[in-house]
Amino acid sequence: MIIMMDKFSIEDALSKLWDKLDGWLEAIILRLPNILLAILIMVATYFIARGVKKLMLKFLLGRIGQKSIQDIMAKIVFISILIVGFFMALGVLELNKVLTSILAGAGVLGLAIGLALQGTLSNTVGGLVLSFMPKIRINDYIETNEVKGFVSEISLRNITLRRTDNNYTVVPNSKFVENAFTNYSISKRSRISVSCGVGYESNLQEVEDLVTQILTENFEQQHGEAVEFYFTEFGDSAINFMARFWIDMVKNKEVYAAKHKAIKLIKAQFDAKGINIPFPIRTLDFGKNKLQFETKDKIE
Repeated sequence: MIIMMDKFSIEDALSKLWDKLDGWLEAIILRLPNILLAILIMVATYFIARGVKKLMLKFLLGRIGQKSIQDIMAKIVFISILIVGFFMALGVLELNKVLTSILAGAGVLGLAIGLALQGTLSNTVGGLVLSFMPKIRINDYIETNEVKGFVSEISLRNITLRRTDNNYTVVPNSKFVENAFTNYSISKRSRISVSCGVGYESNLQEVEDLVTQILTENFEQQHGEAVEFYFTEFGDSAINFMARFWIDMVKNKEVYAAKHKAIKLIKAQFDAKGINIPFPIRTLDFGKNKLQFETKDKIE
């Protein structure tokens, strides 16, 4: 009796399952045109979004010089069109209840995702902020958190710097926005300095005039700019000085090249004029301090 009941139960369950599958198959066949139309809408939306993105980039190229803004705006338009196409496809499939449920659950899901991905959202907001900042652009030479390099990419997650050694440093947008940075590419002119020392027997006025003349003749000083010369201290073995002058500079290489040139010119002129550049000398007076060295030969 139990075996017969189990047999009828299994047959009944299989029958109900088959009826359910048959109903689904019939519904799919009836809605096949809608399904095909929904797929067509999604495919068409994708290609439309790609086309609009390319047109946006071409349109923005002539009006917005900052590439990061172009990329961000194009991505926003691309994603927005895809979302519109998705909702249109749901409407064609007559899944209005599903659409309502998606919109209703989006708020709760968005809150949960926002709490779970606070760091990621912070980076995204930072990326939007950086993209619209006029003080930083692609290919600018910047320094932040003791890292110097050229801005190669600004995305919604991070900013990528190409260092002078051709390695890349990736900085999260939230960290970059929170900290100060220096953009060497904003101003084409920068002031640098070289330091040196001369012997105590030197004619200080002659040294000042000579260094000022060397730098003025070899490094163009524009309107409002001038070479500045200062003696800074009485050193242990020299009177030290510092000279400041202006150069064209957008990266550190130009600073190194200008200092290299200035040092060679100053050294050559000091040699020609007999101006001494002293260096520290340590004198050991063995007689006064009664220092002696003992040498013992040991033969084994």
